[in-house]
Amino acid sequence: MKPTDPGAHPQADEREDGAWRTTRREFLAYSAVGTGVAVGLPGGAAAAPAASELRGPGEVAITLRVNGGRRRVSVLPSTSLAEALRDRLGLTGTKVGCDRGACSACTVLLDGMPVSSCLTFALDVGDREVTTIEGLARGAALHPVQEAFIAHDALQCGFCTPGMVMSCAALLAHNPSPTLDDVKAAVAGNACRCGTYPKVFEAVLAAAGQGLTRK
Repeated sequence: MKPTDPGAHPQADEREDGAWRTTRREFLAYSAVGTGVAVGLPGGAAAAPAASELRGPGEVAITLRVNGGRRRVSVLPSTSLAEALRDRLGLTGTKVGCDRGACSACTVLLDGMPVSSCLTFALDVGDREVTTIEGLARGAALHPVQEAFIAHDALQCGFCTPGMVMSCAALLAHNPSPTLDDVKAAVAGNACRCGTYPKVFEAVLAAAGQGLTRK
């Protein structure tokens, strides 16, 4: 587009070879805008976000659906769901280990699906239901996975246990009769430095009404 054309950038100018050049600042600005609005849109279509969708840079008041209730909390745009749960709502059962999605100690459920809450922005949760380890039990009645973990001594230091339980509970919710390989796959991302995986496998299969056949 030439500068004389309607909508042309006023700082663009023509090189001697007839090509148009853009300053480094302009290039970075164009790249940032294109990246920010085009990612995830079908067909590469780009649309600028509505003014009502722009939030920050200060704290933003949001409502989270947590463990069956609605909780109002103010967070920065950079606040992770793990931070919001632990630091703002006092739900410290969700543990933070690596803080980079590698250990899954911070696993919670979003609409029943396990996610690493340290990699999930609180602002991105929206109206999805968050379930933490505190909300897995029903009053005094523990979840079957929690009971099985106790019965089969499937924990040692216990730091990874909340995330491990959440991953296993999600597995049974979607697959009530898992195989041993299913259980192994479900906790593949949950790091246990104590190495108590065999007990975890036993516990989950017991919660599913099965036994672990040893070879």
